[in-house]
Amino acid sequence: MLDIQHIRKDFPILNRIVNGKPLIYFDNAATSQTPQHVIDVIVDYYSNYNANIHRGVHSLSQEATDAYEQARIKIQKHFNAKESHEIIFTSGTTDSINLVANGFSSLLKREDEIIVSALEHHSNIVPWQMLCERTGASLKVIPMNENGELMLSAFDALLNDSTKLVFVNHISNALGTINPIEYIIEKAHKVGAAVLVDGAQSCPHIKPDVQALDVDFYVCSAHKLCGPTGVGMLYGKEDWLNKLPPYQGGGEMIAEVSFEKTTYASLPHKFEAGTPNICGGIAFGVAIDYMNSIGFDNIAKYEHELLEYATEQLQKIEGLKIYGTAKEKTSVISFNVGNIHPYDIGTILDKMGIAVRTGHHCAQPIMDFYNIPGTVRASFMFYNTKKEIDTFIVALKKAVMMLS
Repeated sequence: MLDIQHIRKDFPILNRIVNGKPLIYFDNAATSQTPQHVIDVIVDYYSNYNANIHRGVHSLSQEATDAYEQARIKIQKHFNAKESHEIIFTSGTTDSINLVANGFSSLLKREDEIIVSALEHHSNIVPWQMLCERTGASLKVIPMNENGELMLSAFDALLNDSTKLVFVNHISNALGTINPIEYIIEKAHKVGAAVLVDGAQSCPHIKPDVQALDVDFYVCSAHKLCGPTGVGMLYGKEDWLNKLPPYQGGGEMIAEVSFEKTTYASLPHKFEAGTPNICGGIAFGVAIDYMNSIGFDNIAKYEHELLEYATEQLQKIEGLKIYGTAKEKTSVISFNVGNIHPYDIGTILDKMGIAVRTGHHCAQPIMDFYNIPGTVRASFMFYNTKKEIDTFIVALKKAVMMLS
């Protein structure tokens, strides 16, 4: 059992008063909060060994380089990548996806096809549309059903010898649906297609094993994992990373430069041009340590309790409709109440100190499927409590009464 009150003491922001009320933070699917230990590491970096990495012979540079590369190894071990150079530091999930999409520009032909799912965040749709515009390849979509689940029979029908890439999120940010990525990866590989999994929403709740999944690319962001914003990672199988050309040119990613020809560095530096977010990378590794100290099995069990409890309480509110009722889902609930606009509900909840997300959640095709402008989304982490949910329910009922 988790000692939730002890855990909450690790997060200073949870002591905040917002609009005269104690903060209840239910916008974790957008950004999780940061524990004091990670904050201390950020302060320590800038206070004691702030320096550029890899290129310096002085002590500060060596200390920063060691800490940064140790963070890479921590991330490698967490995701069970075979080699540390298969972990590429990026600015986040979106940057990671664009890196891969840009690389495939030179590998795809006009007759090729790529597949995305109807449950994707815009960051796992738009880069592939841009790739198709550049190459002439065709974009196919795995449809979803009313429960917010992918229709796997339709996916099977889409697969053929022309399929070169498949992109799917592990968990939907808008609905909380956990997608059957094992099935998708296995089927895609049978036709010779590579698979990229967007793990931005899964990594706070699940500990993926990229080797067991046999996934070709897996991406995530630190700020969903109790880490800082502006840093994330791309895992790629070594063979694929060697095939892709560099995403950006500049310092660090080169072996030799002349005005006649430039040769590129080996992995991972080939994809890490310029001065990276050094402090962010180090803090990312520490955030991974923190999450593992709590234990992902413990996290999953407790968050499932929060999901079930909140769902049960919300269903008692007249006129409330939950979108995303998949059998397998994580601690995200998207809902509307009657004809009340979600923005109005979110605004009133904020006045009562409760932070939720409203809108289309960068997943507009999902909202179009349900023919709605957006939803109210409450998303929970292991530092939330049932007492907070109770307060949220009371506030929501008050908001509905005011807006009806």
